[in-house]
Amino acid sequence: MSITRESIAQAYQAIQDEITKGLTALDGKSTFVEELWNREGGGGGRTRIIQDGNILEKGGVNFSAVHGQLPEVIKKSFGVDDDQFFATGVSIVIHPNNPWVPIIHMNIRYFELNEEVRWFGGGIDLTPHYVQEEDAQFFHQQLKDVCDQHQPNFYNDFKTWADNYFFIKHRQETRGIGGVFYDKLTPEKTGLSFEEIFNFSCDLGRSFVGIYTELVNRNRERAFGEREKNWQLLRRGRYVEFNLVYDSGTRFGLETNGRIESILMSLPAQANWAYDFKPEANSLEEKTLSLLKKDINWIK
Repeated sequence: MSITRESIAQAYQAIQDEITKGLTALDGKSTFVEELWNREGGGGGRTRIIQDGNILEKGGVNFSAVHGQLPEVIKKSFGVDDDQFFATGVSIVIHPNNPWVPIIHMNIRYFELNEEVRWFGGGIDLTPHYVQEEDAQFFHQQLKDVCDQHQPNFYNDFKTWADNYFFIKHRQETRGIGGVFYDKLTPEKTGLSFEEIFNFSCDLGRSFVGIYTELVNRNRERAFGEREKNWQLLRRGRYVEFNLVYDSGTRFGLETNGRIESILMSLPAQANWAYDFKPEANSLEEKTLSLLKKDINWIK
């Protein structure tokens, strides 16, 4: 394999730089604060947090490259005997202050045990507080365009994967409108070389700024009041539920002695839970709930 774990980590660091630069320009007020950290056991990362911006209420763009002994619980879940692992990636969650602007999440990552056991994972998904179908169509079309450059079946396969993964089982609703999600991609599963899968991973990461900039600029000037803000806080509550109950990245970070502040940066500054909340009939809130379903074809 001509690419190495070091070259993958360097490329992901460059993507982190590109994204923080793009988001800083998009917000126009706040800047990212960086914290460098080391992981006990091996490796470390760069946590970059932005808060209290014009549009970005709280967000993180994190890079990590960690290595060391694989915990027993992870070895069992992977079905492997190797003790040493390496993992690197970029992880992003952005919570905007305007309820008409969606929450967005992206992750691109690489995991390696040995020459035979190594893979790429990642994806981008969108969680609107109010689902707007024209924005959903734009978002999914952009992701399809990236996928189609590499493999014609990637978008449909990874969209289905995202629908199934970002599903809050105890609520019987999707976290948002999905996107693309993939895990453990290898040449055997895709027909692509490791270099080609890596290139796909980087192209997906570099699509982030353009996609989110468009979605933010479509909605950042829209007025909102107490009703919309309360709904936003309730939808953030659903986001928290998914991340703490189901998210595999959160679980992996906690089980591998990851840095708690970086792992939990995905949580919003504020969220609400209301007992047995029911939206008004024929309201935009009711419409949003009706669209939090699997298998919606957003690209008309």
